[in-house]
Amino acid sequence: MSIAKIKPSYLNGEVIIPPSKSVAHRAMICSYLAGGGNVFPIADSNDMKAMNQVIRALNNNEEIIDCIESGNTLRFMIPVIAALGRKVTFVGSGRLPYRPIDEYLKLLPKHGIKYTYNEKLPLSIEGKLTSGIFEIAGDISSQYITGLLLALPLLDGDSRIVLTTKLQSKSYVDITIKVLKDYGIEIEETEEGYFVKGNQKFRKIDYCIESDWSQATFFLAAGALNGNITLKGLDLESKQGDKEVLNILKRFGAKIDILQDKINVKKSHLKGIIIDAEDIPDAVPTLAVVAAVSEGTTIIEGIERLRYKESDRIESTVSNLKNMGVNIKADDNKMIIEGGKLHGSEINGFNDHRIVMAFSIAALVSNGETTISDAHAINKTYPNFFEDYNRIGGKAIVINN
Repeated sequence: MSIAKIKPSYLNGEVIIPPSKSVAHRAMICSYLAGGGNVFPIADSNDMKAMNQVIRALNNNEEIIDCIESGNTLRFMIPVIAALGRKVTFVGSGRLPYRPIDEYLKLLPKHGIKYTYNEKLPLSIEGKLTSGIFEIAGDISSQYITGLLLALPLLDGDSRIVLTTKLQSKSYVDITIKVLKDYGIEIEETEEGYFVKGNQKFRKIDYCIESDWSQATFFLAAGALNGNITLKGLDLESKQGDKEVLNILKRFGAKIDILQDKINVKKSHLKGIIIDAEDIPDAVPTLAVVAAVSEGTTIIEGIERLRYKESDRIESTVSNLKNMGVNIKADDNKMIIEGGKLHGSEINGFNDHRIVMAFSIAALVSNGETTISDAHAINKTYPNFFEDYNRIGGKAIVINN
């Protein structure tokens, strides 16, 4: 357990954004299925440790698959391990045992898999996944679609993924398809979903991971609120959905200059806008913080899936902004935020990495000191966040209890 005590400050300098968790997870699975090849660089985060641990367990023929707190790892590996015909039990910690996997529980028995599950992890599976038609909702989590796309090329026959609802967070599926293509796997997008030819072979390659646009959102927002920050290492052609935050901040009025291999963001006068967050749910806490100090009203729509993240991010974002004096209200699908001034407060980090980092950005422009609990949660994806934050002028002291 730890807390971060943060005083207001102006951030000025360069930040090298760490490698993408989303790309790395997919590449690590493909590398395992290919039988080798290096994947680099890998962030020293808990989510990456979870994936490494799972792959190591598979290599050692272990039957207990511990995904720690990584939702990506769990949802990606369930169908992959089923396709390999392995008998395993999935376990996890934190909120992970309670995060929904219902779509798989509907599909697996139809395709040769038996399971044991009692409303939360552990989940035990046995049998070998069979090919065919996989009907699945697209508006619950794109992680289900990614898991199937990683698994279905391994099967003896061809398969179709039929989406019964509109696919949300499609950019994450686009990342999956790109990484699969790099490893020699072809996926065909169809009117109803995706066609996946069976008996495909993953090719063994070395894979370089691009920088993470999700982590970049925190420093992009920090620059717009109270800084002059240059971000290095980001690919403007990336398939990552959170790249859209760059355009959203421009709509707020942020001063952004795109250089040859850098992005510079300066303190700006910001005005409220309407945001559709359906495809960028992970960015919502940070965008809500930006909205809280922007002139006028901001409406953030398409937020319903935030209930099922590391915390209920609708509740955690709203309650913390209210603690800082913000006029905000929300229902299951949208937030309405009136811009104003923030005052320092005691913030609940909810053991959620994105909440801790988003409110560290809010602390830059708060009137007085802000204290954030569960500061250690950043280790899930960005262990060096406060190091980078302080190196360019931040005033954060992390105290381990």
